[in-house]
Amino acid sequence: MPFAAEAKPSSPAGKVAAEQLADPQWAWARYDPDADRPWNLPLAGHLYRRAAFGGNWGQLQEALADGPQETVDRLVRPGSDVAEFNRTYDGFDADCGSMEALSAWWLRRAISSPHPLLEKMTLFWHNHFAVTNANVKDVRPMCNHVHLLRTHALGQLEPMLLAVSSDPAMLISSDSSANRKSQPTEHYARLLMGQYCLGGDTGKGGNFSETDISEAARAFTGWFVLKNRLRFFDREHDEGVKKILGQQGRFGSEDVVRIVLRHPASPPFLVRKLYRWLISESDEPSDALVAPLAESFAEDYDIGRLVETMLRSNLFFSPAAYRRRIKSPIEFALSIVRPMEELISTTQLVLDLVGLGQNLGYPPTSNGWDGGRSWISRVSLIGRNNLAQSLLAAKKPYSGKLDPTALVTKHNRTDAAQFVVDLYLQGDLDERRQASLPESAGQLRNFTQAVLTLPEFQLA
Repeated sequence: MPFAAEAKPSSPAGKVAAEQLADPQWAWARYDPDADRPWNLPLAGHLYRRAAFGGNWGQLQEALADGPQETVDRLVRPGSDVAEFNRTYDGFDADCGSMEALSAWWLRRAISSPHPLLEKMTLFWHNHFAVTNANVKDVRPMCNHVHLLRTHALGQLEPMLLAVSSDPAMLISSDSSANRKSQPTEHYARLLMGQYCLGGDTGKGGNFSETDISEAARAFTGWFVLKNRLRFFDREHDEGVKKILGQQGRFGSEDVVRIVLRHPASPPFLVRKLYRWLISESDEPSDALVAPLAESFAEDYDIGRLVETMLRSNLFFSPAAYRRRIKSPIEFALSIVRPMEELISTTQLVLDLVGLGQNLGYPPTSNGWDGGRSWISRVSLIGRNNLAQSLLAAKKPYSGKLDPTALVTKHNRTDAAQFVVDLYLQGDLDERRQASLPESAGQLRNFTQAVLTLPEFQLA
């Protein structure tokens, strides 16, 4: 089975005409189950893969009973236990830790969180801004950066961009920690326009020019990072008139953020990026499909509302979105662990994920991780198979904590093999192919490992 398999009429996401998929009004309307597109276990699993690193059996059953819209409600606005969880988990002491310890804490939080959508979006923004400790070289500003991303991950984009633009980790990572009047640093201005908001470059037909970058860099003068603290020096700020993206004034750094964010290219650029994250990375949406979401997003840049619109939509629950993303190594690992309802050594998991090409805190370029098909190769598939085997082994390094037999007993199931298939693939495996897997009797760990190495499980 190819990793970006074409949707078939028999898809668990139901039957949808091509004309409907291309119609923005239908695509972004709320999904209401009907005879042609019933709410079922595969769609519940689809929602939890995209919004929560996979669901455990209790969550999937609750979703089946409550329906799609109430389940989205719970994922977007979970119960009051989130505040207590945050008090417990937000106390990571960066002064006593390393980047590896911060990454392990981050993964433990993602596994345990009652608000997994927030963790999923924090990972999205980490990839979007691509701040790397390879440049920062200090866990304290990196820890503050991760908290910043999580605080704003489902909030409004303008406060997030303002916070990121004055974040010591960002300025150090982008080689923008000294912004002198006599020598403005253009690195961050270039990232803000090209990577974070507008897309493209300064070539012909681009959304911004080299002049826009140099003028924006003048607006950021005066800001310095000294001993990991942001400082502003009036004498180093260029008070002159700047012309940026067609606007003219004595702009400062906050003005630049607002001007860039309100450029007409910004909302569709960000909608497309979230489309790739939540809907599909195998199909590029048309301008017409993007337009209504971009128009709505431009009203107040509410990230949470945009995410919620996508998750509730007909398009999200259609064949055009079903298993149309390849899991990153982190998504692959957490979608094994979270359904097992147990905790593991995330210190070890950090090391294993580095081996698979995803080291939290170390995006490889200013574009983040490429994602998509770049995650899959003959070597990486062997690595994923080895990680699945290691996670499920009855011995170290994970000490047998993920025990499918114990989980089957916990949920009072007698059909162990079918339970594993339903839990991890939500039934997306025909009888012939399921019969080719190892017998489950007496070796359920081996059977489960085989399920986790199937092409279907590599897809989100």
